[in-house]
Amino acid sequence: MKYYFIISSLLFSLFSFGQEATSNSTKVWTLDECITYALEHNITIKDATLNTSIAKVDYNKAKSSRLPNLFGSASQNYSSGTSIDPITSDYVSDQINSTNIGINSSMTLFQGNQLNNQIKQNKLFLDQRMYLEEVEKNNIQLNILETYLQALFSKESITIAENNLKASEQEVIRAKTRLDAGTIALNDYTDAQSQAATNKYNVIAAKNDYQQYIIALKQLLELTPSDELEIETINENIELVNLELNQVEIYNKALKTLPEINASNLNIAANEKELEIAKGGFLPSLYLSGSLGSGYTSINDNTFADQFDVNFNQKLGLSLTIPIFNKNQTKAAVQTAKINIEKAEIQKQSTQKEVYQKIETAYQNTLSAQEQLVAADASKVAAEQSYKLALKKYELGDLSTTDLVINQNTFTNAQQNYLQAKYLNILYHQLLQFYQGNDIKL
Repeated sequence: MKYYFIISSLLFSLFSFGQEATSNSTKVWTLDECITYALEHNITIKDATLNTSIAKVDYNKAKSSRLPNLFGSASQNYSSGTSIDPITSDYVSDQINSTNIGINSSMTLFQGNQLNNQIKQNKLFLDQRMYLEEVEKNNIQLNILETYLQALFSKESITIAENNLKASEQEVIRAKTRLDAGTIALNDYTDAQSQAATNKYNVIAAKNDYQQYIIALKQLLELTPSDELEIETINENIELVNLELNQVEIYNKALKTLPEINASNLNIAANEKELEIAKGGFLPSLYLSGSLGSGYTSINDNTFADQFDVNFNQKLGLSLTIPIFNKNQTKAAVQTAKINIEKAEIQKQSTQKEVYQKIETAYQNTLSAQEQLVAADASKVAAEQSYKLALKKYELGDLSTTDLVINQNTFTNAQQNYLQAKYLNILYHQLLQFYQGNDIKL
């Protein structure tokens, strides 16, 4: 009974440990999960969001410029000798204590339509910032896509390298047996050892490359160094070859969907509003002002309350300013605004050229990667068959270790070439889908 209790306790402990290990297992991230998480946590996107918030504050501030201002004032003064009474405005030679309280307000009625144009311009800036925020989000998505695929490439490269290492270690064992039997020379055995050492080095290098891409992906996700990250492999049945593409259609769709194009258009519109604002400086301005106030002076015999009642005053006024000459400041502002419009149009053309270059490059790389994938697949199949035949000959003693190593390296290179063509095909295909406004999906 005692032994039964001990065994039961051990089994329960192992079961609990297994449950804990399972619960603490590393989360496997899909590409979609990485993108969704990064859009919420990446600091570059957060910074762009804050810039949008600032633009919204500026827009609300511009709208508030139509409203009247309101200020309250209060003062307490003491004077001695001959002075002007601040309440009665009489000359007196006496000590005076005076109190003044007032409320002042002013409002712009017309300012060359500058206020309305400023409001419209700030709205354009706000919309532009929203598009620029989308640009940053797109950049992060593309960075994650590229880093994720590079990590997958490195992950599969580890498998290839490990398989080669196992094969080369078996070759060392065979070579040792044949060396001891006197059927091969010492250099054949050392060639096998050298190949095994090289393959071990390749395993270490492949694992290091994978970890480097994982670190880069963690930084894009804003994960801490202590966070574990594992990525999910893609579906092996994914369509890798699709030759039905048209770069002109892709480019036209990109001009309608990419936020940087819309941001460029709004940049031109904002500079056009700046020209209208500058031209408003040639027009007169009309302001409305008003105030309420009262006061008390010590040279008056009436009480404080009576004086405030008697001295209560109201003012309402209009003021008109007409620009005659301001040292060509307005003229210079108009000229600068016209130049900035031309610069904004050039910037839009530059953005369009950049988008076209990206699409044309991705399109040509897609066609090339598709052709390379077909060729690499055929090369991999042929190299694998050749290596298997070489391995059989080596086992029968009809092939030297050096020739076997050459066949193995040829097969390894063919595998790597296929793997590279595979992920480049996926990358460029996804880029073309993205430029058409479609979601990135694996």
